[in-house]
This record gives sequence, structure tokens and C-alpha cells, in this order.
Amino acid sequence: MEIISELVDFILHLDVHLNTIIKNFGIWTYLILFLIIFLETGVVVTPFLPGDSLLFAAGSFAALGSLNVFALFILLTLAAILGDTLNYWIGHFIGPRAFSGNTRFLKKEYLDRTHVFYEKYGGKTIILARFIPIIRTFAPFVAGIGAMDYPHFFFFNVIGAVLWVSIFTFGGYFFGNLPFVRDNFTIVIMVIILISVLPGVFEFLREKFKSRKEIEA
Repeated sequence: MEIISELVDFILHLDVHLNTIIKNFGIWTYLILFLIIFLETGVVVTPFLPGDSLLFAAGSFAALGSLNVFALFILLTLAAILGDTLNYWIGHFIGPRAFSGNTRFLKKEYLDRTHVFYEKYGGKTIILARFIPIIRTFAPFVAGIGAMDYPHFFFFNVIGAVLWVSIFTFGGYFFGNLPFVRDNFTIVIMVIILISVLPGVFEFLREKFKSRKEIEA
């Protein structure tokens, strides 16, 4: 519980913690951010790491001159592409066993929910998933299991990474230091998280309602 509490505190007070990281680690901050984004997208057991909110916060500090926004864009886009690529190949080697429910550390519920996205959106799932926590981490994994061949996947991977990183990083760069945003940064982060999870929640509820109607029919 203590670890969860610390993680929640880190996410909700990203401005404070990121400022501390920049002061303590200087240029190594880029590597730390790179690793967080890489792990959040590349390792299927770490969907809890901050993604959207971290990009926004990093962009905000770039506006202050603490970080270089173009270096952030290039490095974090690369981290997102490499992360999804790793996740794809992990899924490729684990294969259908992941859906058996016997694979440790994998929630079958998340895998099934991601599979529903593929059935509805096809290849565009890789792009759309970038903006949805948890689905973002599981989408490349499911693609590797057999939902998509690699060249096709890589095309959508690059487009999704560029859009995701640019929207949130430059969003933080241009809007993160407006007086209202700066004075209510925790609330803004919570709103970003809420907006990010809404599509997934909506899709889950829609499928639940659809299944119930089919049972009643």
C-alpha cells in the first residue's frame, strides 16, 4: 500500500517531483524520462507508470527553460516507438498462452478489452491506444500475439508515438505555465488522467451493456 500511495503522490504532484529530479540529476533527467516512457509502453506489467501527465509536465518545465522541448520530443518519441516495439515482440514470443489466464502478471481482463479494440478499430488501435492508459500498454502486446504483422504495426506505431508525444509535450510547453494551470497543476493532471481513461471506461461499459442485452434477448 505504501508503494501505491507513493506512486499516486508522484503522479498527482508531478511538478514538484519533476522539479526535484531536474535539480538533482540535471541532464540525466532526459534519461530518466526516456526510461519511464519506455517502460510504460514497453513492459506489459508496468501500465501504472505516468504517461500523458508526465509528457505534459515535462513540456511545462521546457517552457521554463529547465529542459529543451525539441530534445524531449525526439527522445520521448523514440522511447515510445522502442517501447511499443519491445512490447510487440514480447507478445509475439509469449503468444496465445497470454490469453489462457495462466500467465503470471498478466490480467486477462486487460488483454480481452484490448482485443475488443482491435476487432473494432483494426490497425488504428495502435494510434488510438496511445491516448488510453492501460490499453496503451497492452495494445502492442496483443498486436504481437497475432493481431498484426510487424511492418503494418511499425507504421501505426511511429504515427501514434509522434502524435502522442507531440500533443502532450507541446501542450505542456504552450499551456503548462499559464497562471491558472500553474496554480492548479494537480487538478490539471487529474483532468488529463480522467480524460485519458474515459474512452476505455466508455468502451468497457458499452461492451457490458451489449453483452447484457444479448443475454436478455
